[in-house]
Amino acid sequence: MSRSEQSLERLYGSEATPDEQQRAFTSGQVPVAVYGLGKMGLPLAAVYASVTGNVTGVDVSDSVVETVNDGRSPVENEPGLEAEIERTVSEGALSATTDVEEAAADASVHVVIVPTLLDDEDVPDLSTLTTLTRDIGMQLDPGDIVVVESTVPPGTCADTLWPILRRTVSDPESVGLAFCPERTMSGRALQDIRGAYPKIVGGIDDESTRVAELVYGEITTNDVHAAPDARTAECVKVFEGIYRDANIALANELATVAPELGVDVSEAIELANTQPFCDIHRPGIGVGGHCIPVYPYFLLDSIETSAPIVRMARQINDSMPLYAIEQLREAMDGSDHPLFGANVAVLGVTYRPDVDEVRYSPAFPVVRDLNQLGANVYLVDPVCSDLSPFEGTPTSVDTLHRLDLDAAVLVTDHSAFDRIRWDRMDPMVVVDGRQALPLAGSDHTVRTIGDGREVE
Repeated sequence: MSRSEQSLERLYGSEATPDEQQRAFTSGQVPVAVYGLGKMGLPLAAVYASVTGNVTGVDVSDSVVETVNDGRSPVENEPGLEAEIERTVSEGALSATTDVEEAAADASVHVVIVPTLLDDEDVPDLSTLTTLTRDIGMQLDPGDIVVVESTVPPGTCADTLWPILRRTVSDPESVGLAFCPERTMSGRALQDIRGAYPKIVGGIDDESTRVAELVYGEITTNDVHAAPDARTAECVKVFEGIYRDANIALANELATVAPELGVDVSEAIELANTQPFCDIHRPGIGVGGHCIPVYPYFLLDSIETSAPIVRMARQINDSMPLYAIEQLREAMDGSDHPLFGANVAVLGVTYRPDVDEVRYSPAFPVVRDLNQLGANVYLVDPVCSDLSPFEGTPTSVDTLHRLDLDAAVLVTDHSAFDRIRWDRMDPMVVVDGRQALPLAGSDHTVRTIGDGREVE
């Protein structure tokens, strides 16, 4: 056996040929640990397990770990994931643990995909990531590599994580660190990871980039693009989110001038987008989730330049829930029925249709403002598993028509709302925040965000 064949358990700095390293990785000789088994991390661990056959998933939740080890998925509404977990666990390709030190000591490829959020002052909170990096670093062996998929402010790998590893690893020059931006959406995670989009990788040195490129070349069926460095790769994910935020903000600003124009802005946008150089998004009641409302602050925290477009886009999108409430109040004042004391249904509190996730949902300010204005709020969401963060009375879709409603606000267009019997309700004021309700020609007074034809 050659010297290179004896060192195939680890890829960073290996003298083996690329083909030998690829065979070692896909045959299970290279143990992998995936840290964070949430909605993005568990599908990632499952794909790694199906490719390598040797993955340990790490999570702080005992119940998550127990569920995975039972061959079941704690993540719901993710097509194919339950079957993939059952198969990889039964084959011994995937196991889970809460013991970070044990998993890190056994693995040589360490994939980190833990939450990175904002604090109450919109400052990036990387505490979970930095603590985990330190814990992993204390167990690293020469030839190990850490790959970060958690979205981070540009410069995090080089300026924050690498110094942590240098302080904890006995021989820092013998380990690698790279960044691979997660490009996955709930409800289609497996297909996204496996090849819906190209993978981007960038390391703190050339060897880290090479190893990350080799690894993800086996994970995806799509292309793998090597960025010049980790900082550039970090920018990719942040820029993607900022582009969407700014584009939506443009659509929302156009929506607010729709009453002056007397047109349906969404129809105009759709026609404008027939020109190949135009791709304006659709307006709406707000932007939610753990990506778009967060990533602009990752950039702003990393730079001294004011970046006015980025800041203004955030302000515009954050203002849309209040704009919707103003439309509601104006319409109700016009109907001689004040908002104070009115019965108002909020349709959808999750941030995306048919996805059980409320993080940064525009429903939060909508519900808050309605309560502050003295309305009686009814919460209607057949997808959300926990309505306790919202102040209101939970109500089912099928019993909605039995309430004596004065108004309704559509925040999230769940498919179950197709069952609402609008024809069985007394005329009310409806604010359609997603251009989705089939109320044309009905007796209801409808305000659709972006449709200026409905407003005198």
